[in-house]
Amino acid sequence: QVQLVESGGGLVQAGGSLRLSCAASARTFSPYAMGWFRQAPGREREFVASISWVGGGTSYADSVKGRFSISRDNAKKTVYLQMSSLKPEDTAVYYCAHKRSFGITTMRGEYDYWGQGTQVTVSS
Repeated sequence: QVQLVESGGGLVQAGGSLRLSCAASARTFSPYAMGWFRQAPGREREFVASISWVGGGTSYADSVKGRFSISRDNAKKTVYLQMSSLKPEDTAVYYCAHKRSFGITTMRGEYDYWGQGTQVTVSS
């Protein structure tokens, strides 16, 4: 069993920055990848970014490339999402997710554990 707890959300003006954190607790923690997804009101949950836990390879949604950066601290079992140049359309609940096995990292159905989410609101 893996528990994920996100933090770092909040209210920020357009153009501002936020850093989200996701801390994992588990007796053994060895995911294939960790990901960030987001869900805006009335919309489906969508992929934002992912990172390979061992190799550190990353993947980003086109909408956040060049503005968001995902990283991880293996020793702390924590994954981060640095968000810069935020736009009102980035407003959503952001979820951290754990993917146990090898495969596509951009699809939410590939992930087996989820955090409770943290709200990010970007004002114009």
